[in-house]
Amino acid sequence: MTIIVESLDLGGSGPRVMLKDTIDVAGTATRASSRALEQAPLAEQHAEVVNHLLAAGARLTAKVSLHELAFGTTGINRYLGTAANPRFPGRIPGGSSSGSAAAVAAGLADFSLGTDTGGSIRVPACCCGVFGLKPTFGRVSRHGVMPARSSLDCVGPLAASLPMLIRAMGMIDPTFAAAQVPFQARVGVLPVPAAPAILEVVQHTLVASGLTLLDVELEYFTAAYDAGLVVINRETFEGCGHLLASGQVGTDVADRLAVAGQTSDHALAEAEEVRRRFTAEVDQALASCDVLALPTMPDFPLRVEEAADTRAVLGMTSLVRPFNLSGHPALSIPLGSAQGLPVGLQLVAAKGADAKLLAVAQRLLLGIHDASGL
Repeated sequence: MTIIVESLDLGGSGPRVMLKDTIDVAGTATRASSRALEQAPLAEQHAEVVNHLLAAGARLTAKVSLHELAFGTTGINRYLGTAANPRFPGRIPGGSSSGSAAAVAAGLADFSLGTDTGGSIRVPACCCGVFGLKPTFGRVSRHGVMPARSSLDCVGPLAASLPMLIRAMGMIDPTFAAAQVPFQARVGVLPVPAAPAILEVVQHTLVASGLTLLDVELEYFTAAYDAGLVVINRETFEGCGHLLASGQVGTDVADRLAVAGQTSDHALAEAEEVRRRFTAEVDQALASCDVLALPTMPDFPLRVEEAADTRAVLGMTSLVRPFNLSGHPALSIPLGSAQGLPVGLQLVAAKGADAKLLAVAQRLLLGIHDASGL
């Protein structure tokens, strides 16, 4: 089980924290789980988010593995080996923040940091049965995080409990202050294509929560998913395309990078127009709802042997990637199922309303707890 790629011993006596190996730690190399970066130079300084963690007393214990170059959804890595899914053996850990999710699920860390460009925190959180938050775009510093430039990527926490996730946000963002748990909240339920078993779990959970449920539709949702991939392809190629010349990038990722390099300026311009329209649409929906709700993934996590072709499984991100394009904060809440496999409930809030998002999630979980009579 390849989770830890480099042990650390930094910080105080606070929560044990592990970091995705796209985040700079002074004196270590940032290799993004790629053979092409095996000889990468040592980072000269910490990423800004690492400085925040240390200032808050966190204990940094390790850097963890990921889907190579953070350019994949499954977490399968043929160079370092794939992090095993601790809670659901034989299933993919999800990507790209596979090690971050697996470390928390295995109890190796109190919380971890991942990055999310098109679902890369929320998908592994769902696959491994933990909480994962993609904050509002730009809220948590990306200075010292690979790739250097992105209009989608967010640094965010994964944790086994919501209180720990909230504590993590306060440590990585000095401006964050937890919000009071509301007595009631309005939840806009977004109809999306997903497996009946997934939809059943999500609907049952929302009804059991006792929150006010409203029907919401987003016209540009599917277009935003497609447009998000266009932007991901262009920006990932700009950041990592030069590594193709090394011949050391894994075949699955190299093939995707080569295709990404063909992204045209026209396609990018069209994607940016979709971004504008979809963002406005989500903003409008959230003017009448506290959060939007939908599944995190459209189906149960695949078995590892079923997920070999990265391009064939991109649909795993169909319900998460749109909110990278729009920049809204999004949380994945772990749920169970009659099949014994993980389901994620995704909540989305207005930009900057990260604290409100987490507070509504607390209310939802309290409602479920009360409804169960526990």
